[in-house]
Amino acid sequence: AASQLEVSMPAVVEVERGGTARIECNVYIPGNDSYTYIQWFYIERANRVQLCHVMGSEILEENTDYKGRLRVGQDNALSISRVTMQDARTFICQVEAGSHGTGENRTELRVYSKPHVEEGEAPLSPWGTPCSRCSLPLQIAQCLSRNSFPLPNITWYKNGEQLQPEEKKVKILATVTRESSGLYTVGSTLFARVTREDRSSLYHCTVHYWLRGQRRAVESRRVNVTVFYPAQHVKLQVVPSSALVKEGDNVKLVCEADGNPAPVFSFYKREMNDSWQDLSSLADSNSGVLNLHDVRKSSSGLYRCQTLDLDDMRQLEKDVELVVNYIEGVHVKMEPSSPLQEGDSVRLSCDAHSPVALDYQWRDEKGKKVGEGNQLFLSNLTFETASNFSCKVMAPSVPGLEQSKEVAVAVQGKPRIVAISSPLYVRQDEVVNLTCKAIAFPRPSLHWNVNGTAHEYVENQHIASNLTVRVNHDLLRAGAMCRVFNALGASEKHIQLLDQKTPESKGVIIVAIIVCILVVAVLGSVIYFLHKKGKIPCGRAGKQDITKPEARKDKIVVEVKSDKLSEEAGLLQGANGEKRPAADQVGQSVGHCP
Repeated sequence: AASQLEVSMPAVVEVERGGTARIECNVYIPGNDSYTYIQWFYIERANRVQLCHVMGSEILEENTDYKGRLRVGQDNALSISRVTMQDARTFICQVEAGSHGTGENRTELRVYSKPHVEEGEAPLSPWGTPCSRCSLPLQIAQCLSRNSFPLPNITWYKNGEQLQPEEKKVKILATVTRESSGLYTVGSTLFARVTREDRSSLYHCTVHYWLRGQRRAVESRRVNVTVFYPAQHVKLQVVPSSALVKEGDNVKLVCEADGNPAPVFSFYKREMNDSWQDLSSLADSNSGVLNLHDVRKSSSGLYRCQTLDLDDMRQLEKDVELVVNYIEGVHVKMEPSSPLQEGDSVRLSCDAHSPVALDYQWRDEKGKKVGEGNQLFLSNLTFETASNFSCKVMAPSVPGLEQSKEVAVAVQGKPRIVAISSPLYVRQDEVVNLTCKAIAFPRPSLHWNVNGTAHEYVENQHIASNLTVRVNHDLLRAGAMCRVFNALGASEKHIQLLDQKTPESKGVIIVAIIVCILVVAVLGSVIYFLHKKGKIPCGRAGKQDITKPEARKDKIVVEVKSDKLSEEAGLLQGANGEKRPAADQVGQSVGHCP
């Protein structure tokens, strides 16, 4: 066990600027006696400066620089809040313990500040940005670390690899400034030679510093520098692809060069005499785009793009062939070409010219597809099948490239009446509509042989007429006649008018006949039934005169006579079932029926 007063403190305490530093002061007094007071000092220029005096629970601050920032805990630890760089000192804890004497110890307070990193791209060089043909390294970027402590270190990287100074290739210039706050500001500037390949290189700096006894690092953002270099290759292309260009399209000729900045572009087109037409006035010389609007067949040809490097006046050029696809000369031929009659046949042939393969399609005037191929055969023509047919010519390899040509297939002939309202049941003095519809080409005329109000309608090759008339005796007797004619002939049809009473009378007679037939059928059935029951004897013994009054009322006597004796001879039989001559059967009563 220790026999004297002991004061123990950590040798070093580290804290970040702005934080709170806690400096412990552990006291051992033999016999567990209590101390009289504790005093805190700090060293400034080799002199002690009293910080505070602690006696019991009372704390007396002696230094105004720390006023409001000090606190001493029950464990005698000193806490300093809002630490600044000036607080980086040595602090002394002194303990007075009466008969045990006085003891003290000290702690070095170290204050760290995390650097704030700033980076900046290089100012413009005489070329605007670093050039690939400059012999000396050019400034690439700057890196700045502010308000750090202790002194940090800055390193440079290109595409993740650290750069080291190298004669005529890499140069790093560093500056160090100690601020009044005690913090350091460190700057670093990177100089390097660049090539065309560095156009996509990424540069960054890393600031290395110490904090709490550990090495830390802060990286800047990655920066890319614009490198100037001459063009080595030029490319000229048609947009959209030349294989898909058709008449009426808008086309772009895009010229690109791999130099930076982009060179000046010029455009030309080769003429028939091998001379070159300057099209630069139609192009954007800076962007390298030549716009061709509503191209025609004549727009096809060889185009050239030229570039001029203003640095070394070197010229590059590239050619491209523009093919404008087209369809022309669409022609439809009809065989035979003479006027067609109903029942004839015709062949339609379609032809066109194009630099690409063509497909043919036939459609009627309603747009319905009726055939494929460059020929269409129509047989057994009628007025109804006559129509305007169109030949649609398409280029499958060039979407949207198509043309159409129409041809009229006209069938001539005298009119043909296709519909008429006959027969027509009417009543006397009734107002009725008589209808007549015909078809023909050339367009026919339609006449009625009776007077009335006519309404005529024409649709394609059809003509229709509705005649409104009042029914009289003459019209009912003679009917009406519809006559349709053109230059090739005439057709006519009669409309029969029937009085509605006529069918009613016929109906009554028919009903009466049907009723009579039913009565006869019922009567025959009754006679047959009575005979089967034996109510009516048919033999000789049962022969009776139906004129006798004493005949029973419940018996029915039927006498059958016939002029056709030969037929009855084979049908009538005697009571004993034997066949008898017809002469013997005449005048006899009906015998037993088989």
